[in-house]
Amino acid sequence: MRVAIVQPSYIPWRGFFDMIRSVDLLLFFDDVQYTRRDWRNRNRIKTAAGPRWLTIPVHRHAREEIIRNIAICYEPDWRAEHLNLLCVWYGKTPFYERYTSRFADILATRPESLCELDIALTRWLMEELGIATAVERTSRLPVTGAKTDRLLALLGRVGATDYLSGPAAKDYIDPDAFRRAGVGLCYKRYDYAAYPQPWGDFLDFMSVLDLLFNTGPDAPSYLRNLIGDERVVPARSPAFVR
Repeated sequence: MRVAIVQPSYIPWRGFFDMIRSVDLLLFFDDVQYTRRDWRNRNRIKTAAGPRWLTIPVHRHAREEIIRNIAICYEPDWRAEHLNLLCVWYGKTPFYERYTSRFADILATRPESLCELDIALTRWLMEELGIATAVERTSRLPVTGAKTDRLLALLGRVGATDYLSGPAAKDYIDPDAFRRAGVGLCYKRYDYAAYPQPWGDFLDFMSVLDLLFNTGPDAPSYLRNLIGDERVVPARSPAFVR
């Protein structure tokens, strides 16, 4: 079984969903330290002036607080601002009406925690993209250890034979530990075809909402990586291919 472990993020870019569709099980890493000015509470949309951030304000918290304990601040009402900006910059795109109502409905539920909102939106976006990967949260799989040891403990709990990691994790993952544990290790690489966009030259790394508003039901075809992922440690079973 191939597994990915990712931190919950706000309306992530398409590479996030390519990773999800490439595995059998996604674990949301919700019990690690929250990092400020990161993807947990913000993402970017394309405007005529270039990328613009949509940011969710959160309540003050200890520096060491974990992601699942971060509370959303609803005053002032950032939800109206986000919806208005999407209308201004995507209101004339071919599929804006198809997706904006459901997005607004999820925001209207006013979940207390950032984690709950991020996961609810990700599950909805998975549905829209035709991704049926199973999902679980690491906080429901308590294990001990740090860095590579903790990753391997989590992977052992779910019976993983292969781990798909983001490339940034190369700085702390120990491939030899994966070899000793008999678990495959592969790093995701990102290279995708451009898709139709308004406002000048194509910009990648926007929120996946940009992809959906512009391409609608064709969006899944733009999730396919043009290059292979980087295999570091062979998997015990044949590599998972979707």
